Amino acid sequence: MVRLTTRMRRILAAGAAAAVVAGITVSATGPHAVAAVDTGTAATARAGDTPGFWWGTDSWPISISGNPYQEPKGLGRYGGYIGMTGSWSYWLGCKGGFLAWSSANSAQANSNYAHGVGIGTGAYWFMGGPGVDPHYNGTYSEALAWGQRQAVRAVADANGQAIKYKVLFMDIELPGVAPAHDNGWNSVYTSSCSGKVKTSHVAASLDRAVFNGFYGYEKAHGYTPGVYSDAGVWASIFGTGSEASIPGTDEWTYEPETTRFSAAPVGWCLKGSSSCATFFGGVTRTSVHALMWQWSGGGGLSNGIGDFDQIDGSTVK
Repeated sequence: MVRLTTRMRRILAAGAAAAVVAGITVSATGPHAVAAVDTGTAATARAGDTPGFWWGTDSWPISISGNPYQEPKGLGRYGGYIGMTGSWSYWLGCKGGFLAWSSANSAQANSNYAHGVGIGTGAYWFMGGPGVDPHYNGTYSEALAWGQRQAVRAVADANGQAIKYKVLFMDIELPGVAPAHDNGWNSVYTSSCSGKVKTSHVAASLDRAVFNGFYGYEKAHGYTPGVYSDAGVWASIFGTGSEASIPGTDEWTYEPETTRFSAAPVGWCLKGSSSCATFFGGVTRTSVHALMWQWSGGGGLSNGIGDFDQIDGSTVK
């Protein structure tokens, strides 16, 4: 399944190399500043929201107002923001590389967090598979090292923001955008930024090696490993065997989705329907590792506002 995300459509449509709009930094290439990390313990008590869950947003800026801050469309208190602090293609200076970070939404989420509302700010890294590794040689050891190198940068990028939520998500997907339409998970490219496929196959064992390298490094450096993906994409990359099995890893899914705010989730299911969040790699909705669901705005169906998330308050890290 190839998924061109709404947030990626927006950056391509913008057609600007760099801009700062409504508190979000958008840049095609270049360094990402690093500052000190701020950590804390998230509170879980609340009233008036979907029982057991927080409302949140991710990536591009969304207009948030109120005191405490409220999610748009009358959904309830603003319970968290997850931003893209880094990307393999941005890091390597590829044309088409970008970040999706809203300093305004991060500050609003952290303000609510300071008053006992939500999880505050979290982060994800837009991850590259073996096929965009500058040193690709087809070996497990090199794929593992590529995952570790990405994690070194991802941790530094996350430490440059006021992160409250300690799960650092690996964004593993097939975006359908430059410079590598599959982010190097299923194809090997002539070079990291070329966009030209050399080999249309990558062994699932090498994909898993990249995952393992990233996982091990971030876990050893103050973050809980997490993954953003969906069941179809996950299987197309890792298969259905042992390489795909991650039942003990925290997850953030984006399927199914809706453009109807009237169908906003009640728990893990869309209101008035049997459509429920679908996790992957051996994690189910009843697992303590089912953390978040991007239920609207993240895929190819625009809701006209942005990315909306449901966050399980009982699994706050």
